[in-house]
Amino acid sequence: MSKEILSTNGEKLGEITLEKSVFGVEPNLHVMHLALRRQLNNARQGSACAKTRAEVAGGGRKPWKQKGTGRARAGSLRSPLFAGGGVIFGPKPRSYAFNMPQKARQLALRSALSAREEQLVIVKDFSTIAEPKTKLMVSALKSLNVSGKVLIIANPKAEENANLELSARNIPSVKLLLPTNLNVKDLLEADFVVMTESAVKEITERLS
Repeated sequence: MSKEILSTNGEKLGEITLEKSVFGVEPNLHVMHLALRRQLNNARQGSACAKTRAEVAGGGRKPWKQKGTGRARAGSLRSPLFAGGGVIFGPKPRSYAFNMPQKARQLALRSALSAREEQLVIVKDFSTIAEPKTKLMVSALKSLNVSGKVLIIANPKAEENANLELSARNIPSVKLLLPTNLNVKDLLEADFVVMTESAVKEITERLS
């Protein structure tokens, strides 16, 4: 399967053959769902914490005598039965992270890339952005005919993409990712995925 290579001015520069095993597989929804859950879970702080009756301050004195008041017997005002008391099975700091086999993670990425194949735009590089100006980036996106949430996968450290990061960072709907940081969540959230030719080669090498 081949795809056009464009310049950031929207001109056709040639064609690139996409590896079918990376960009043309049948998307595996279950594995993509697992990878997305893993990513969201691993990002959780897990720092929610409630105090048990042993940890709440106070409650050392018996609130009233054991017998003769007509009330239920009580040994502490910090019992979970009272306002201001402890919480019985409240949350404690913990990790929500879980693991996935490497092959399953790679399958999830291949599935997500294949699911976005129609919204994939491949550019030669971002060398036409000659200076770090947001308006140059905006006009480049307009020329490429992409809108909404745009995910750009490129290496901003590369010489030809020198002004990419500074030009893109003020546009709230644009997210810039390194090819090595490719993930299922960003791929599925984006309306369009713009990838440089070198990023396509790097991703194909890693996932095929």
